[in-house]
Amino acid sequence: MELNTMIKLKDYMEQSLVDKALEEGGRIEPLIIPNDKSGGLGLCNPSIFKMKAKSSYLVNVRNVSYYLHHCVGEQKYQTPWGPLNYVRPDNDPYLRTDNFICDFSLRNNKLTNPRKLDTSKFPKQPEWDFVGLEDARIVEWDGKMYMTGVRRFAPKGKGRMVLSEVNITKKSVKEVQRYVIEPPELDAYCEKNWMPILDRPFHYVKWSNPLQIVKVDIKTGTTTMVFESKESLDLQLDPRGSSQVIPWKDGTYLAITHECDYWHNKKNDRDAQYYHRFMQWDKDWNLINHSKPYKFMDGRIEFCCGMAMHPDNNDVYVTFGFQDNSAYLAHIPIAVIEDIWL
Repeated sequence: MELNTMIKLKDYMEQSLVDKALEEGGRIEPLIIPNDKSGGLGLCNPSIFKMKAKSSYLVNVRNVSYYLHHCVGEQKYQTPWGPLNYVRPDNDPYLRTDNFICDFSLRNNKLTNPRKLDTSKFPKQPEWDFVGLEDARIVEWDGKMYMTGVRRFAPKGKGRMVLSEVNITKKSVKEVQRYVIEPPELDAYCEKNWMPILDRPFHYVKWSNPLQIVKVDIKTGTTTMVFESKESLDLQLDPRGSSQVIPWKDGTYLAITHECDYWHNKKNDRDAQYYHRFMQWDKDWNLINHSKPYKFMDGRIEFCCGMAMHPDNNDVYVTFGFQDNSAYLAHIPIAVIEDIWL
């Protein structure tokens, strides 16, 4: 395997997004689920959603059965498998994901009433190392609530986007229907991180550079490409999906994408660095703006999985995971976003 090094991104924002937001009156909150619910296991990659019928919010938090061991620097304390490694219980060969839907309190900026997603209607033996619905975003389409993320299937852990209809009450969250989505390219090995477009039912941004939008037929599980841009940005790393695509000001759309730089250290072990950026499109899906790439809190493994309008309808709430082990919500003032457009 060829030895390489971390890419030095052009226009990279040296200051973390959270630090910049705090300077402009924003805030950062850890998202906590009590140990008696989560089992004391990792919480990561939360997804916030603003309910249409009322000014309230739901947050899904991914609860994983492992932790990410990531040793930065001279690799003094790395595991035998290198600086980036999943550590799991000795008696469980799988990397499992559960999901907790929670209410988000505007009064104290905390999660309340966590309910574990009940998937028992669809029992299935593990088909690969990763088990469960990963990085689920919350959407409401045609009056029904859904969670959409990736599941792994045989053979060899083939990844497919899944749309799960869920029944959410104050006491429980139950999966009542599951749709496995086939991409337009049926031979694709792993499809993940499609960004649901909140005001266009069953439409996703499948790829963001160049922009590709697909529509899903839930009756057949098939997809149709409905928009494909002929223009693309000249970026060093490919931007991939992260948040939902939300309606923003003046009829435009706003989303957060992520970019991942993988390289190999002197021992030829793989390491990684994640970056994110905002993207804005007009109603005809022409790219209006894209931001400088940034880190949320100067971590290596950070992943945004949700965004929603703040109650003032200018600022945004952004939810993200840190090192696959903790979950955060950030209030990002609009002034911060406008200041980092390129």
